[in-house]
Amino acid sequence: MKKLLGIILLFFCFAAQAQFPDPNAKIFDPVKWSYSSEKINDKEYDLLITAKIEKGWHLYSQFIEDGGPIPTSFKFNPSAAYKLIGKVTESPKPITAFDKNFNMEIAWHKNQVVFKQRIGLNKPITAVTGVLEFMVCDDQRCLPPAEVEFEVPLAAGSDVVTASDSISPDSAIVAVQVADTSSNMVVPALVSNKTASRAEGSLWAIFIAGFIGGLAAFFMPCIYPMIPMTVSFFTKQSGSRAKGIRSAIIYGVSIIIIYVALGLLITLIFGASALNEAASSATFNLLFFVVLIIFGISFLGAFEITLPSALVNKMDEKSNQSGFMGLFFMAFTLALVSFSCTGPIIGTLLVDAVSKGSYLGPAIGMLGFSSALAIPFTLFAIFPSWLKEMPKSGGWLNTVKVSLGFLEIALAFKFLSNVDLAYHWGILNRDIFLIIWIVVFGLWSLYLLGKLRLSHDSEINFLSLPRLFFAMFILGFTIYMIPGLWGAPLKGISAWLPPQTTQEFDLYSNAGSAVTKTQTSGKKYAGLFHAPHGLDAFYDYEQGLAYAKSVNKPILLDFTGWSCTNCRKMEASVWPDKEVLRRLREDYVLISLYVDDKTELSQEEKYNSAFSGKKVSSIGQKWSDLQASKFGTNSQPYYVIADHTGTVLVAPQAFNLDVTNYIKFLESGKIAFEKKY
Repeated sequence: MKKLLGIILLFFCFAAQAQFPDPNAKIFDPVKWSYSSEKINDKEYDLLITAKIEKGWHLYSQFIEDGGPIPTSFKFNPSAAYKLIGKVTESPKPITAFDKNFNMEIAWHKNQVVFKQRIGLNKPITAVTGVLEFMVCDDQRCLPPAEVEFEVPLAAGSDVVTASDSISPDSAIVAVQVADTSSNMVVPALVSNKTASRAEGSLWAIFIAGFIGGLAAFFMPCIYPMIPMTVSFFTKQSGSRAKGIRSAIIYGVSIIIIYVALGLLITLIFGASALNEAASSATFNLLFFVVLIIFGISFLGAFEITLPSALVNKMDEKSNQSGFMGLFFMAFTLALVSFSCTGPIIGTLLVDAVSKGSYLGPAIGMLGFSSALAIPFTLFAIFPSWLKEMPKSGGWLNTVKVSLGFLEIALAFKFLSNVDLAYHWGILNRDIFLIIWIVVFGLWSLYLLGKLRLSHDSEINFLSLPRLFFAMFILGFTIYMIPGLWGAPLKGISAWLPPQTTQEFDLYSNAGSAVTKTQTSGKKYAGLFHAPHGLDAFYDYEQGLAYAKSVNKPILLDFTGWSCTNCRKMEASVWPDKEVLRRLREDYVLISLYVDDKTELSQEEKYNSAFSGKKVSSIGQKWSDLQASKFGTNSQPYYVIADHTGTVLVAPQAFNLDVTNYIKFLESGKIAFEKKY
């Protein structure tokens, strides 16, 4: 039971930690281009554009779906002297594999690739010109998309004419490795002239969350009582211990195959682009909220989510077969029969994986989940004497199920909060969110103490010590949240809460009432955003630069987001320090830019990004495009100290809860500015 309570606690508290960007940069020039033509007949030529790629790097194919890197493309300057015949082909066939930089299956070339375009001549010419665009990556970094002007020579009567070209050092690309954001959101921008990889949810984080969820499912009423029967089948019906162990291993592997296949199916249904948009999509987040609420209510005992009995019976019949197929369908039957208990956990894990935007996330999550289920069955079959040490089934199993129900309902409101903040609906401010959590966790603690009983609960004659201590923990957490109703920062859970500035009744920092006319007068977007701790901030880049110039101060660019959990941690744990606050107020002009805000720009402000080629139509897209194109990263939080021309003064910083480090960062920026001006 103690292990069980620890599992539930881990399942609630688990979150991926942010990494930090590498400040070192290097000049990279990994692709050399050469151009040649091959005469087919007097009227037709093949234009051959060859890329030689340095070892360790790969050049992306022309054929890449949306949501990934920039594909290689060719634009031939139009001319009446020739016409294009067909489309550009590429040889050899591209390699299709998983790309760590984008967390998705992508087609690329390594070593060398030849692109071929056939043309038909209308009159004699000496060359065909155009522009090609390409992007390259290695296992750790990507270089930003580059454009190269080319000229393919032609000569009448010549079978092959060649020329070569490469990127000059002046146009070579500066790239640095950038870390995973762990901010539970995905920004539309890809890469730029300083960064390298796309920030995605960690696959390891998804796997571990799935594994913890699988351990929690193991102790559910639909699975735990089945362990002795299943192990007995392997040990007694197989005829020998060796055969029983082999059957148990096949059974465990079958469980893994079934659940991983489910994860892959989710990926195929949603597709890469839909997964990448999920974190900031109102539709997805609202759907996740509803799904988790339904799952939570189901765990509380209102109803059971079951699969059609005909399907269960059919799989059960097939499990009577001998050999591998019988064991496989036996595992399939377990998955179907236990769905009323495991379904909500599986659904929660899939929701989490999809919301992180990771292409392989659902499959990796199910790999972790199924591994946690399969390993105990296999181990108990190998060591059947361990069964004697297992706690007997009883009412405590239902307590586990109900506890997860309370937890799922609480977590559901985080998804609703993400949408509410991004679209400024004003439904879930910090006060309301805290009230909901206080009620949910308060009822959970009363349930564990036996003061609240549900219809399907068995009578509790006494409290076990593990149950008592866990109830004390939940009750203590509930009491901890109560001062937050009056504005207490609650640093321990600040990343999960709406920003302090949404607090309506704040006696702690007066964050809501401290915004003066001076702070809002004439400021663009001031009605939508409010800086924490009563800080005077700008929310428009150009306006902030102009003000910084007028007062001769450096700027602190705060790239943040409504859904960025690590941004809230920084604002609650680092910014309140008196030395940090003093420097923010006195030494800098603060410009906070929300990269996931959904407020639509006015028609005249909308534009097509020169960096990504995408249409920019919202405030969040505007600042996301600025961050990626100018500062070379798409992770949040991201802090840039610059002068009033936008020139970076010191190395930017990302998520780091070391207050001393942040003070040094601010102090070094001030010194650099004073030396320059």
